[in-house]
Amino acid sequence: MNSRRTHPPARRAVAAATILAFTLSSAAFGQTPAAAPATETTPSTPADSAQKAFTQPELDQMLAPIALYPDSLLAQIFMASTYPLEVVSAARWIQANPSTTGKALEEALRKQSWDPSVKSLTAFPTVLQMMNDKLDSTQRLGDAFLAQRTDVMNTVQALRQKAYAQGSLKTTEQQKVVIQKETIVIQPASTTLVYVPVYNPTVVYGTWWYPTYVPYYWYPPTYVAAPGLAFTTGVIVGAALWGGVNWHSHDVNININHYNQFNHTTITNTHWQHNAVHRKGVAYRDPTVAQKYNRNQAVNTAAQKQNRNQAVDTATRDVNRNRAQQTVQDGNVDRPGARNADLSNGPATRDLSDRRNPGRDRPGLDNDGPDRPDRPGGGPGGPGGGLRGGRS
Repeated sequence: MNSRRTHPPARRAVAAATILAFTLSSAAFGQTPAAAPATETTPSTPADSAQKAFTQPELDQMLAPIALYPDSLLAQIFMASTYPLEVVSAARWIQANPSTTGKALEEALRKQSWDPSVKSLTAFPTVLQMMNDKLDSTQRLGDAFLAQRTDVMNTVQALRQKAYAQGSLKTTEQQKVVIQKETIVIQPASTTLVYVPVYNPTVVYGTWWYPTYVPYYWYPPTYVAAPGLAFTTGVIVGAALWGGVNWHSHDVNININHYNQFNHTTITNTHWQHNAVHRKGVAYRDPTVAQKYNRNQAVNTAAQKQNRNQAVDTATRDVNRNRAQQTVQDGNVDRPGARNADLSNGPATRDLSDRRNPGRDRPGLDNDGPDRPDRPGGGPGGPGGGLRGGRS
């Protein structure tokens, strides 16, 4: 029979293969998790990221509330502030699970997808609460740390110098203050406990010098405000604090032993790198930073598209091959161009047809050897010609 046959199952297979290819491609590269629902604490997402760099008054204002924190805790805050939405998520989780601490907390964190820097702050519920309550300041701090890291660290040192000159910053039972030339290092006094300082920035640094850029004063809800520098209850952190500040290179270092122990990993890189995936779509304020990390995301998108197209092409070729083989089995070889197709020529195709053609064992069909020229229409051009077992 010479009419072109259609194969609805094959067409449906092509469509199914195409859908499957898109699904596999998406799964291979992952999807950016959806941002948290908009609330009063959702960080702002500027429509135009091309804004000016933070001025010195702005840097003093945003860093004054945390500049006197221990270096290791400050490093974790720097890193985590670049992921404001995950800070919100972690703060809410801690509020819902206040009794989960120690090893139980570490095990529970393995189920969370937050950046390791955010996970580490779950050991300090008051710090997470502060970052969540002052989310706009948290986001600005993260933007400043990504775009102006040197300015950020120099500002911290300048603020510490002011507090030291005022007598507010000194070694106590809770902390150790070390002077290294022009650098002030703050370390926990204990190897097992870390105390979070609480202070009024407009007091400990002396009279505030920018009346229009006054820093916020945050303290825990149950805390009774006191003059000078006070501390919250000590926290047993174990390996949760794995970051450190290199004041000379203006960088954040990673203690890989603590990091691997706390996060159950085996990393070897001692330098922190921002991971744009955990940004969850929050816009970058600085255009250079935005270009850097958006370009990385564009590369991933292009690779995802290429992988998806390759998957679609492969699936389509497989389906077309199966359809061609089915056409050979059906005996539809007299359609235009069929005689010249790869699948209609060659011993391999004839063997495939002979093995799979159910017509060879059907009564009434000539199953004895090659085409017989004395058979009516048995020549290659007649109705009985072509591959054996063909149907008319």
